[in-house]
Amino acid sequence: MKISLYSITYSGIWYQGPALDFADFVRRAKSFGYDGIELDGKRPMGSPLDLDQAAREKMRTILAREGMEICCLAANNDFSSPIPEHRECQLLMVREQARLAADLGAKVVRLFAAWPGVVMRDGLATYDLVRGDYYTFERQYPFATRLERWNFVRDCLKEAACFGEEFGVVMALQNHSPLIRNWKDCYDLVREVGSPWLKFCLDLPNMHDYSNPASVQEAVEAVGRAQVHTHFGGEFYRDAAGRVWPKVLGYGSTPPDYGNFVRLLRQAGYDGYISYELCHPVLDERHHPQGIAYVDSQAQMAREYMQQILQE
Repeated sequence: MKISLYSITYSGIWYQGPALDFADFVRRAKSFGYDGIELDGKRPMGSPLDLDQAAREKMRTILAREGMEICCLAANNDFSSPIPEHRECQLLMVREQARLAADLGAKVVRLFAAWPGVVMRDGLATYDLVRGDYYTFERQYPFATRLERWNFVRDCLKEAACFGEEFGVVMALQNHSPLIRNWKDCYDLVREVGSPWLKFCLDLPNMHDYSNPASVQEAVEAVGRAQVHTHFGGEFYRDAAGRVWPKVLGYGSTPPDYGNFVRLLRQAGYDGYISYELCHPVLDERHHPQGIAYVDSQAQMAREYMQQILQE
């Protein structure tokens, strides 16, 4: 297994400071010891809108020069709208991202079922307005049933799998809310599509019962060799002895047991990437945005933490 750094970490929306450009991001990932990168398929680094053939060739040159690869391109799509024009826009975006992935040598495009997005406020991103008590998945389109939206997603995933076949890249459905409530929902959607070009990005923190080892084992064994990508996240600290540990970010919560998860993945034959993503606002004790130096420290400790687990 290898460790990659997801570019959402340096997109300039979670911390005080600018986004990195692609070359700086690749160099940073390499200097921190990552084996590869995951590219967010949107601005500022990875939107097909901005990348003509000359730009794509330049990106390939940068990757080759640094000895890095793009293991996955992230789509950030929402296939759940009952409005056909919305779904068609999302399908067109995913098709162009699949084309970009092929151009850049990425073997996987990661898909959501129904990504709600983020909202920008004062230059920083927040989830509050798309995951709050008022604006919920159910209230988005109150005239659409859950089953109808499930079917919209499934049908779009069938088309996305065809894009994967067209460009020679595997689509990977992430077990991420909303619509997907647990790993079994993700499993059912992939099974209903029934294409070898749609597989899994099973993430431990997105399992609603990730603290239950039996449930995690059931999920990993069910997915088996159809697992093609996965993530880890959070923030980290170094103890007095110099060892890196994950921080507890929610009151009463416990960090996911990545050691057990990695063991299960290896037993299932997984040998792909596990990608670090810092994808939440980073604030200090006084609720002020942290700077990019803090993000650097987290990205470095994240790689060290996962390397410890892989070695042990």
